[in-house]
Amino acid sequence: MKLKIKSGDTVRVMAGDHKGEEGKVVTIFPNKNRAIVEGVNMISKHSKPSAQNPQGGIVKKEASIHISNLMLLEGDNVTKVGYRVEGDKKVRFSKKSDKAI
Repeated sequence: MKLKIKSGDTVRVMAGDHKGEEGKVVTIFPNKNRAIVEGVNMISKHSKPSAQNPQGGIVKKEASIHISNLMLLEGDNVTKVGYRVEGDKKVRFSKKSDKAI
């Protein structure tokens, strides 16, 4: 499956518990078709005391979201992403505005 969302893109969650939330894509996991979006799908993880965190306790961190639940934001509107060849380069473009991304 070709992933049309890249790290650094601003996306909106279209389905699930976090529907309507927006954020920047931090990491993509292409083998699992999942992405981590900044500030979305926060989970609480219990951590033992360690050298980096001597007190331990509950840590908030982002969990991954399936790519199919994300859509690229262009301004305030979501858009589908397509690919086309311009000259000898493959370019991503917005299907709503027909502009290169």
